[in-house]
Amino acid sequence: MKDLSWKTLSSEYLYKDTWFTIRKETCERQDGQIVTPYYVYEFPTWVTAMALTEDGKIILERQYRHALGLTNYEIPGGCVDPTDVSLEAAIQRELLEETGYAFEKYEYLGRTSSNPSTNNNWMHMYLATGGRKVQEQHLDQNEEIEVYLFTIDELKQMLRENQIIQSMHVTALFYGLARLGQLQY
Repeated sequence: MKDLSWKTLSSEYLYKDTWFTIRKETCERQDGQIVTPYYVYEFPTWVTAMALTEDGKIILERQYRHALGLTNYEIPGGCVDPTDVSLEAAIQRELLEETGYAFEKYEYLGRTSSNPSTNNNWMHMYLATGGRKVQEQHLDQNEEIEVYLFTIDELKQMLRENQIIQSMHVTALFYGLARLGQLQY
């Protein structure tokens, strides 16, 4: 197979913040053509989970997303913190903080990228099962999250009706449904 990778000739940070960093690069393709400027958005690593309670209900969160100006359903997840010892520890923490649920089992479903042409990070997907409510939510200052429980059939209908719009969450849900034997493809 032909090597299609690019060589980075120069890289300059234009903006750095906790949740968003952008850099401008000059790159050289394998055929010698120069690509400039090329912008790369740096984000932290993300984790998310299709989370099921002990009685098999799916946990969905409802929250406002300002960029689109919409309130919609999502699955729990967030950024991996520097203090998290592993990706699994990060999703355990996020689930507990956002939903108040702890889970018996976590299965890694893989990783996905929101936009590999511009974003440099991964979102790691899990299936969390055996959830039980053990505490109240401990939300970050800018979070306002409502927790809802749905059956698998209700979730499938929501997916059919495009009620879950976060593309990486939809991806995680399809992988989770497949792992549960609830999806054939």
